[in-house]
This record gives sequence, structure tokens and C-alpha cells, in this order.
Amino acid sequence: MSMGGGNPQMQEIAQQIEEIEQQQEAIEEEIERLQTEKQEIDEAIEAIGELESGSTVQVPVGGDAYIRAEIENIDEVVVSLGGGYAAERDQDGAVDTLETKKETVDERIEEMRSDIAELESESEELEERAQEMQAQQLQQMQQQQQQDE
Repeated sequence: MSMGGGNPQMQEIAQQIEEIEQQQEAIEEEIERLQTEKQEIDEAIEAIGELESGSTVQVPVGGDAYIRAEIENIDEVVVSLGGGYAAERDQDGAVDTLETKKETVDERIEEMRSDIAELESESEELEERAQEMQAQQLQQMQQQQQQDE
């Protein structure tokens, strides 16, 4: 949408709309990151549910390299609690901890989606204001032309 050249108010509105769009993009990127995190939590829950003591697993050691390892005791699952803390849980406790983490991620995604909705309505209001200003300018120009004739 091109804004009227010389009008400082219009330029200000255009700038505000652009800032809102940048905020929306940043929030959408964060939502994508959280959805990836949620997917990883789901995969962990599934793995913990399927594995048992004595199962052989491939453990990533970095650089896309893996080693085979045998699970000594599935009732010793170390789960990150966030903030650099981790705790040892049994199989069910680990799944519960991960489910709680997933709920927290879901809540954050919902909050961000409502932030985006708020930004969208703010942007729409600004666009309406810009259109009203353009209409007023046009009216003034037409009146000016009629007076000149």
C-alpha cells in the first residue's frame, strides 16, 4: 500500500504499520520454534513409552555421529526442567514431566497467537486512518480545483 508522499502523518502511519509487521514476523518465528520444541517433546514421550531396560538405542555424540548403547535401566530418565536444572525420573514420571512441559509450550503459543491478533487489529485501524486521510486530501484537492475554475 503506497502512502501519500509529502504528508508527515501518513509517513508516520506507514512506519507504524511496518513496525507492527516486523513484530508479527518475530512472533511467528518464535511460534515455529516452539512448535519444533513441542514435536521434539512428543518424540521423547513416544520413545520413553516404547523403550525398555535392555533395549539398544543410538545415542547422538555430535557432528551427526551416533554410538549404539544399551539401556541399563529405563526407570532412570534424566529430564530437563528448564533453567539449567534436570531431574531423574522413572518412566511415568518422565512422561508426566514432559507432558507438563508440552502444556507450557502450548500456553505460550496461544499467548503469542493472541498477540498477533492484537497487532493485526492495530494495523487495520492504522490502515483505516490512512485511507480516511487520503480521502480528505482528495476532497480538499477537488474543492481547490473547483475554486480555481
